[in-house]
Amino acid sequence: MRVRALLLSLLIVCNPVYAGLLDDNEARRQIADQQVLISDLLTRITKLEEVLNNQSLLNLHTQIEALGQDVNKLRGQVEVLVNENGLTQKRQRDFYIDLDNRLRRIEQPDLPASTSSVPPAATEPAADATTLSPTAAVAAPAASTATVEVAENGAYEAAYALFKAGNYQATITRFKSFLESYPRSRFAPSAQYWIGNAYYARRDFDNAIDTQRNLIKAFPDSAKAPDALLNIASSQRETNKITASRKTLEELIARYPASDAADKARQRLINRQ
Repeated sequence: MRVRALLLSLLIVCNPVYAGLLDDNEARRQIADQQVLISDLLTRITKLEEVLNNQSLLNLHTQIEALGQDVNKLRGQVEVLVNENGLTQKRQRDFYIDLDNRLRRIEQPDLPASTSSVPPAATEPAADATTLSPTAAVAAPAASTATVEVAENGAYEAAYALFKAGNYQATITRFKSFLESYPRSRFAPSAQYWIGNAYYARRDFDNAIDTQRNLIKAFPDSAKAPDALLNIASSQRETNKITASRKTLEELIARYPASDAADKARQRLINRQ
């Protein structure tokens, strides 16, 4: 009985195992179904990744467009600043040109009418010194002096016209040539000043400072000296030497308190406080 019970128990236990062996096709079908589900899930995941990638690209594209708009705005602002700077430089140049014209009218005496052209005597054959009358002997040096003045004025005007036209390198060259030809000219301080101002316009601030300092050293009493100090202060500020620029403005006010340049220096000091 015990053996039969044991055999019956074995049959009961083994029957599901056998049945499981018989249901192998069903298991395969279920496995296949699971594989289909997995494949479907992978497909859906791939599509989600594509969507996410497209969204990322869209966001990146949006950011690039926003950056492009910001760059365009900055370019517009730069153009505005460049135009304003150009207008400021033009106004400054026009101001100094007008100031120079007024100073020259004060400094320059009225020339005789004959200095507007070469005197007629210059075109005639030279007479022997012994045959010249006393009056002619005196007139000859005067005519020579007038001719030199005409050449001097013409050389200055030619260089000055280059500055007014904005040709700053040529301005520097011509005024330097003028100073070599006429070192004792009454226009020497002005020539030196315009050389420095031309350097400033070319943003060669070191040479601008050196040139204007040479002017002040050689011609401390010139009407151009206060403007030379103002130009030095501007050059120092452009090179970020704020303390030095302030000291130069203070020096300008102390040395030339009644000048127009001193008034501008006071205004600059007030605006920078």
